[in-house]
Amino acid sequence: MQTILMIIVAYFLGAIPFGLWIGQLFYHKDIRKEGSGNIGTTNSFRVLGFKAGVTVLVLDILKGTLAASQPYLLHSSVNPLLIGLFASLGHTVSIFDHFHGGKAVATSAGILLAYNPPLFGVAAGIFVATLLLTSMASMASMIGITAIFVIALCIHDWILATVAGILSLVVIYRHKANIGRIIRGQESMVNFGLGHYLRERRAQK
Repeated sequence: MQTILMIIVAYFLGAIPFGLWIGQLFYHKDIRKEGSGNIGTTNSFRVLGFKAGVTVLVLDILKGTLAASQPYLLHSSVNPLLIGLFASLGHTVSIFDHFHGGKAVATSAGILLAYNPPLFGVAAGIFVATLLLTSMASMASMIGITAIFVIALCIHDWILATVAGILSLVVIYRHKANIGRIIRGQESMVNFGLGHYLRERRAQK
C-alpha cells in the first residue's frame, strides 16, 4: 500500500505543469500557444523570459527530486528510481493538462539528483557542454539523458540503466520534431554558444 501511495504522489507531483501555470498566473500567457508549444523549461525561457525560465527549471527538477526521495523519507526499500519514473510519466502525461505535457528532461534530472547527486553533476556538465557546442537545448537534452544510460551500463547499475533507457526513449520520442529540424538545419538555437556563432557567421556571408 505504501508503494502505491508513493507512486500516486510521484505522478501528481510530476504532473504539476509549472510552466503553464506560471505563464497563466503571472504573465497572462498560455505557453502552449507560443514558441514551440511545449510547457517545459526551454519554451518557458523562450516565451516568458529568463526569470520565469529559471523558476520553471528549478521547480521541474525539484518535483522529480521530491518524488524520488519518498523511499528515503519513508524508510522504504523500494528503489527511488522506480518511484521517480512515475514523476516523469506525470510530467509527460499530465492530468492537469488534459494528459498532455512536457518532455520530462528537467524532471528526470531531478530524479537523478535524488538517486545519485554526483551523476547528476556529470549529467549537468554534459548538458551544458553540449549546449555550448551546439546551441541547441534539444540536442543537449537528448545527449545528456543518453549519456547517463551509457554510464549506468558501464558501472553496472542495471536499475539506473533500465530507467535511464526508458527515459531516453521517451525524451528522444518527444523530441522527434526537433530531430527533423536538426537534420534540416532549422532547429531553434539559444543566442549563445558555438552553434549560434557559426549560424550567425553563415547568415552574414
